[in-house]
Amino acid sequence: MKKVYLDNASSTPIRNEVIKVMIDTLKYTFGNPSSLQHSYGRKARSLIEESRISIANTINSDPSEIIFTSGGTEANELVFKFSIQYLNIKHILTSKIEHFSVLNSISNFSKLYNIPVSFIQFDKNGIIDLNHMNFLMKKFHSCSGKILVSLMYVNNEIGNILNTKSVIELCNKYNSYFHSDTIQFIGNFLVNMKKLQVDFITASAHKFYGPKGIGFVVIKKNILNKIKFSVSINNQEHGIRLGTENISGIVGASKALQLSYNNFVDHIKKIKELKYYCILQLEKLIPSLIFNGLSKDFNRSSHAILNFLYPISKIDYLLYFKLDLMGISVSKGSSCKSSKKKISHVIQHITDKVFLKKMMPIRISFGIFNEKKDIDLLIESLKKIRKFFNKK
Repeated sequence: MKKVYLDNASSTPIRNEVIKVMIDTLKYTFGNPSSLQHSYGRKARSLIEESRISIANTINSDPSEIIFTSGGTEANELVFKFSIQYLNIKHILTSKIEHFSVLNSISNFSKLYNIPVSFIQFDKNGIIDLNHMNFLMKKFHSCSGKILVSLMYVNNEIGNILNTKSVIELCNKYNSYFHSDTIQFIGNFLVNMKKLQVDFITASAHKFYGPKGIGFVVIKKNILNKIKFSVSINNQEHGIRLGTENISGIVGASKALQLSYNNFVDHIKKIKELKYYCILQLEKLIPSLIFNGLSKDFNRSSHAILNFLYPISKIDYLLYFKLDLMGISVSKGSSCKSSKKKISHVIQHITDKVFLKKMMPIRISFGIFNEKKDIDLLIESLKKIRKFFNKK
């Protein structure tokens, strides 16, 4: 049976070139990167710093601004932890459709440090209300500390692209810090940190064809210097993250990111064509189909994510498993908080409950290894499922 993987927003396959460099690293670079007294340790340290420089060159940042982490969740958590501890953050602004790693971290640290949190409103398409954001910032900017705004660049469930230009203008206007979860952005869009006026961004390698268990946070140099001055200094990641570095993971992440931007234009063109073709075929199959967020707007949504409500006569939470048995891998949303009978918090916030009683959300996320025939197999599988339910 032909297997079709359409859940790239959850995790991407690892490129063969990445696997090779990781195996070579595991085999030949086993020294501790903090053991600089001998060549084995210095070689390990050298690989880490070369990888840091490579990533910095790819996203046009300073190498010293990159801190390696165990993944996107830890990267997001570090932002809130150090912002609150060392940057005099007294209020946090976010939205209720952020990734769970952001919402959970904000909830935990706001309780721990007694920091109030306000949620920016959004419309039925998941578009952030900038007027409400301005209202909140105007209301709280005069408090004794700073405001930290946290909004994801590309929503991992519905693919909406944040209007970062306007968000940055508001943050500058009220002299506030801005963190953006760019985990669905990096690798799928060009990044220029010198031009992007974001104080913190976070990334995870397994979203751009690299290994799991490795990510990074980019902290602008002027902010990083404030944090470094306050934390205890040791050899690992400026003292910001403790523990022996994951050398093979770091090397793999660096290689994966570099490869993501090789033939970048061709890859993006291919994925956009796949998404467009998928939309046409879905609308042909189900003319009344409801797309979530800005999925159909190619200017304001990610080319890699398509989210829609699939009409079904009887709510069946096994729909995804039935598709899987037919060889089609899709999801109902974020894999970071999934349960058999739980609809994504993002979909719940933007969708009328009437629709959720008779429709199932499906997220399709495309990758560079997908082909047009994968979409055809998806459509054929949905046809069979519709036929089965119609008989019942």
